[in-house]
Amino acid sequence: MASGLFQRGWRNVREAGTQRLVVTLVLLFAALLVAGLSWKLPILREAEQGLYDFRSYHLAEYADQDERMMLVVYDEDTLIEARKRSPLDRGLLIDALKNIDGLGAKAIGIDILLDQPQDEDGELIETLRAMTTPVALAYVDVEGNEEDITYRQQEYLEAFQAELEGSNVIPASIQLSNAYGVTRVFPEIDDSKPALISRAMLTAAGEGDKALAGYEGSINFRLCANCDDGANEEGEASEGALQLSDAPLYTKLAIGLYADPDVAAAVNSEYPLKDRYVLIGADLVDVDRVPTTLTSEAGRSAAGVSVHADKIAQMLDGKRLAQIAPWQIWALTALMMVMAVLTGLLEFVGNWRIYPILAVQAFVVLGLPFYMKYAGIDTYGLPAAGWIAGWVIAFASVTSAARASGAVQRNFAQGALGKYLPREMAQEIIDKPDLLALHGEKKEIYVMFSDLEGFTKMSHAISPEMVAKLLNRYLEMLSNVVLEHGGVIDKFVGDAVVAFWGAPIAKPDDADRAARAGYAIWEAGEAFRAEVAAMDPDLPKIGKTRVGMHFGEAVVGNFGGESRIQYTALGDSMNTAARLEAANKALETSVMASREFAERTTLNWWRPMGKVVLRGRARPVDLMEPAPKFSEKDQAELSEAMALVSTRRNAAIEAVEGIIERNLADKGLPNLLNRMNNLNEEDAYVLG
Repeated sequence: MASGLFQRGWRNVREAGTQRLVVTLVLLFAALLVAGLSWKLPILREAEQGLYDFRSYHLAEYADQDERMMLVVYDEDTLIEARKRSPLDRGLLIDALKNIDGLGAKAIGIDILLDQPQDEDGELIETLRAMTTPVALAYVDVEGNEEDITYRQQEYLEAFQAELEGSNVIPASIQLSNAYGVTRVFPEIDDSKPALISRAMLTAAGEGDKALAGYEGSINFRLCANCDDGANEEGEASEGALQLSDAPLYTKLAIGLYADPDVAAAVNSEYPLKDRYVLIGADLVDVDRVPTTLTSEAGRSAAGVSVHADKIAQMLDGKRLAQIAPWQIWALTALMMVMAVLTGLLEFVGNWRIYPILAVQAFVVLGLPFYMKYAGIDTYGLPAAGWIAGWVIAFASVTSAARASGAVQRNFAQGALGKYLPREMAQEIIDKPDLLALHGEKKEIYVMFSDLEGFTKMSHAISPEMVAKLLNRYLEMLSNVVLEHGGVIDKFVGDAVVAFWGAPIAKPDDADRAARAGYAIWEAGEAFRAEVAAMDPDLPKIGKTRVGMHFGEAVVGNFGGESRIQYTALGDSMNTAARLEAANKALETSVMASREFAERTTLNWWRPMGKVVLRGRARPVDLMEPAPKFSEKDQAELSEAMALVSTRRNAAIEAVEGIIERNLADKGLPNLLNRMNNLNEEDAYVLG
């Protein structure tokens, strides 16, 4: 069954035409590129970053304070006491290094660029050369950090570090990967430059095997498990509030505490440095702070020294996140596009059955990146937003092609149905094919019958080809009138046209539209007569078109068999309208309606034409004739006269005679006068 649905969907796409098929294939290729290259495309790139950070934050590990690292920092209070902001006070660094050395730290990392000369540099070099603890000293170059260091600063930095050759101090890169302005991954490895400070410290401490050699993937940022994720009443972060990879995830002490030997010893008794990795650097509001993966969610950036601590922790934990090969990403992307295409090919798109399928696919497209992250796979570079955008483009391109094919088919069907039905009804049947089921329902409708006088007799006097030509032209003109006025063409019976209003879709102005259509049918018949006369003077004269209109109940619906059905109306109201049409000949009129019909319109052109008993009927019908060119005065007097028929017939007859004198060309009024003189006991005239 499923294969059949896909096959029908593919057939629909093919039937949209070659040009549309080519456009669809181009869009599918574009969808694949958009999805696969989303990390490189504007807007989508920002979306990918946001989704990656969202995943990383909500799936981040929670950890207690990590006792393997110690951060010794220059904080704001340190600078206030030193009365010196930049460069950082090297005398303080000298004193701290002297007191920290020998306390048993595994390695010391100095995240401070010594790229500008100070008076204490000679003593600092001596102190560093005397260090027994391995030291990794910050290094960067202009090539990778042109915004942070100049060429002259790099020259001084390299000259300073050259003085330390042969000691326990080695240069170490403090390079951070700031792609798109945020630190999310390890920097690319460049063997021509010093090792990353985190790797250098582990190697110097004899744990180089844990340094995640060659790893350039995501940094495994963690959150503090015992931090209060709250804010005070002023909206500021409360003490101990959830922070990035900052204290209290790591013990962080001011460097000034290690400047005095006695204080340093006291501090070490409470926070021992033995077997810890010590990172010395700045923790200031405006220096060496970087946004990280967690910044957008947690709300603040991290000190660079903390990011280095995060990398050391990740190395010690062996968190080498599994990397996805480019071909695997493209394979997954192609799979997402295939899902979109197959879903778009399903024939029941738009039906409720599509929603479970869409829900499952949404779960896959949106949930897979989260699952992969949870499973320890590095999702940096995974096109999560790209998959969504690509899926939408692919799905839309296929369904659009299928709808284009459907539009062609619907246009054809609507064009065919539109020859018999008003546009809205044709569209409803196209949208709801079940309306064509065999059934009927009782409705109140406005019925119109028309007939062309003498056409049958004339058809015997001309060739069959001319009969067909004239009949087709006549029926076309009348059909256009009916459809333009929103009617349903029930049937053609030779030159007769049967139409109705009020079904299957009833509208408030059906009565007015039906009345105007009836009068316009007569006008179209007159135009046809003139057209035929101008076409060939030798053709027999065409008679006038007669119209009958009635309002009443009828059973309306589709009748027939499974192989052939007809949408039609059945009932007494149809017969009454047909007899009204036929009565025009005896009444010497062209368009006649029942009072039931006329009173439901808002038109003021009706004039009463008495009561008649139609052939084959027992009850009289009150006649109303549309007469838009009849004067208001005559119409009012005629209405008054008709009201007097049952009580003062002679007065009514005199009034009609006066109206006739003013309308000598009107044949219907003398006919009315004749009938008024021959009424039965019900004040009605019986048609023979």
